[in-house]
Amino acid sequence: MGKRDELIAKYADDLSNKCKMTPDMALLTKVTIGCGPSIYDNDAQTVAASDKEELERIKTNFLMKKLGLKDGPSLMEGINAAIDTYGKSERNKYRAVFYYLLVKHFGKESVYA
Repeated sequence: MGKRDELIAKYADDLSNKCKMTPDMALLTKVTIGCGPSIYDNDAQTVAASDKEELERIKTNFLMKKLGLKDGPSLMEGINAAIDTYGKSERNKYRAVFYYLLVKHFGKESVYA
């Protein structure tokens, strides 16, 4: 099992245990691959949910550019919903899991089809 497969298994565990949802493994794999090399970097592999600048970057670069969503208050509402689902007290929010939650929240699975 390669490093990426180990990480995907870890992300699936987070979705099951911390987010209380059954992961769609095909979608999780595609979202993880879409994160690129950031999943291997200790700093970049997690989302700093308390950092307003990081949340703005996620909104602009992931929600608007990658998922093609239009700017508006619903984008930050979706980000906050993902934070709530993951658990505000959870310090390590893995980027791939966070993006997966956003894809599911906005119903944009077709982007990864």
